Amino acid sequence: MYPSNGQQPPLAPPQATYGQPPMAPPLAAHGQPPMAPPLAAYGQPPMAQYATGVPPQSMVSYGKWSTGLCDCTDDVANCCITCWCPCITFGQIAEIADRGTTSCGVHGALYTVLALLTGCQWIYSCMYRSKMRQQYMLADEPCNDCILHCCCESCALCQEYRELKHRGFDMSLGWHGNMARQNQGAAMPPFAPAEMKR
Repeated sequence: MYPSNGQQPPLAPPQATYGQPPMAPPLAAHGQPPMAPPLAAYGQPPMAQYATGVPPQSMVSYGKWSTGLCDCTDDVANCCITCWCPCITFGQIAEIADRGTTSCGVHGALYTVLALLTGCQWIYSCMYRSKMRQQYMLADEPCNDCILHCCCESCALCQEYRELKHRGFDMSLGWHGNMARQNQGAAMPPFAPAEMKR
């Protein structure tokens, strides 16, 4: 029905047909298109917006450990200490992973108390393996951290100890001793990547 003045009502803007993208909006003043976020096509999820220069987490590549899980004989002294008194090895690893916020003695004592009271000290130590892997971008291999520490606690601790040694840490000095040595100009040995095999 038309209005009483005899004029026709204004036409509605054109609609896109099914399966076609919507028509572009009219140009703004001075011939510039209006600033609007890009629209997704019909039936498609909206495009994700990432910060420039920051790769998505799925694109991060993780490196290999410098030694294998069962290479305990590469450091026989540490292997013996870890078998007889794993709290010492764990304390040294945890102090480096915590960057000196808690001492080796405190970590070792907590590990011993958990071992004596619950027998589940591996839960405590697997958290530090995960922390160390995140710091040095190491792969979650050969299996999950919790399973690895539950089934092969001594081998996992030895591997973590050797990894830190390969990265230039003198494990007997602790975090603060290593930082003091570095500040005095002592060169930290570079990390040697594993040999390529065909």
